[in-house]
Formats: sequence, structure tokens, C-alpha cells
Amino acid sequence: MSKLNKKDKFLDLSDYGRGFGRFLSNILKNTNFTPIHVTLLFGVSGLIAVYCILNQYYFLAAFFILLKSGIDAADGELARLKKTPSYSGRFLDSIFDIFLNFFLLLAIWKVTNSSFWMMLLAFFCIQLQGTLYNYYYVILRNKSIGGDTTSKVFEYKTPKALPGESQKSVTILFKIYTIVYGGFDKIIHALDPNAYKVKTFPNWFMTILSFYGLGFQLLIISVMLSIGLIDLIVPFLIYYSILIILLIGIRKKYFTN
Repeated sequence: MSKLNKKDKFLDLSDYGRGFGRFLSNILKNTNFTPIHVTLLFGVSGLIAVYCILNQYYFLAAFFILLKSGIDAADGELARLKKTPSYSGRFLDSIFDIFLNFFLLLAIWKVTNSSFWMMLLAFFCIQLQGTLYNYYYVILRNKSIGGDTTSKVFEYKTPKALPGESQKSVTILFKIYTIVYGGFDKIIHALDPNAYKVKTFPNWFMTILSFYGLGFQLLIISVMLSIGLIDLIVPFLIYYSILIILLIGIRKKYFTN
């Protein structure tokens, strides 16, 4: 099942791992592997990438970062194939993403001459970029498919557990999710509080926005690692954030309710 209606589908430059995700999920659909297991697997791949960076195996690090993106696409695909959507999986996936992003940048800081505070700023920037992408994308998903219940535009209230998952797990993971993402969500909502009123976003706009999707961010990091530009990763991620103002400005000027 697609996340979007046909008319709302766009070229998502951050979703290059979808093909591998579908391949892996089809292999696992008749096994005892659950979407949570797949989420844990992409976490392992991300940690291997961190280890490789710390030991200056940059090509291997790039490989495991891209593998992480492919596996990351498989947990949601497997949940749809097995018809086992869960809030636990949705929140755990996002929690793993933010911690892996931090550890990747921490490892890059460790092996370069960049400032620790610049690394923290780069982490803040990459999360703010991803939050803008997710904000507009979830708005589009909610308007395209009425049955999309695990991703909401405003994540302020603990959701009721879906069949097959524990309410306690959902509650704990939601609290962690709101702690690590809440600040970024509030900043983006404050910058564009009326975006959710828009009926839809043009496909070309969403494609440009996908430059801020996590998959594309990780692709940039992987390419820079591979071609020996590791010292430029931190400053690039900071300057890359200038598009946030540009994209929000375009949305406000041309796409209104």
C-alpha cells in the first residue's frame, strides 16, 4: 500500500532505498522477523558505520550508511505486508534515526579538526532540515490517505496502542520521541504554523523538499566520506540549512489555503 495517492506521488530523492526495502521485506514477510527486528537491524548497520568512521574506513562507512537507509525503508514495508502497523515501530524508528545521526556526527568530529560546538550546530541543523521535510510530507500523507494513523502532523498526545502492541511500550517510546524531537517540531511549526491548512503541495515542490529527507542527507554524507571531504561535512550541513527559509518562503507565497 502506497503512502500517497497517485496524484500526490512525487520523485522523492531521499527514498532511493525503497527498492531494497521492498526486496528485503518480501524476503522476510513469511518469516518470524517483525518490523521491530528490521529497525534493530538498521540500527546495527548505523553503528557499524560509526565504528568505520572512527577507524577511518570511510568507504566502508559510506557503504553501511547507505545500507542503513535501505534497511530503514524495509521496516515500514514489512509492517504493511504483514498488516501489523504499530506506534512502537514508528517511534522506535525515529528515535534510532536521531541517535544514529548524533553518533555519526560525533564520530566525524572525533576524526577531524572541527569544533565540538560546530558539530552540535550541524546536528541541530540536520535535524531541523529533516523536521521540515517530515512536517510537509506528513501533511501531504494525511490529506492523501485517510487511513494513515501512525504519523500525525502534531504529535502532542500519547496515542492508543494498536492491536498487537503494548500500551506501556507506546507510552514510553512516545515520551522519548517527544523529548528528542519536540523542540525541533515546535521550531518548524512556529516558522510555518498554517501549513497544515493547505490542500496539497505540488509534486515539484515536494521533490525539492526531499533534499532535506534523511536518506538524501545520509547520501550526501556518504559521498563526502567517499571522496575525502570528511572535513567539510560539518560546515556543509550548517550552510545547507539556508534552504529552510527559502522553502518556507515559497510555501507561504505560492501555496496557501
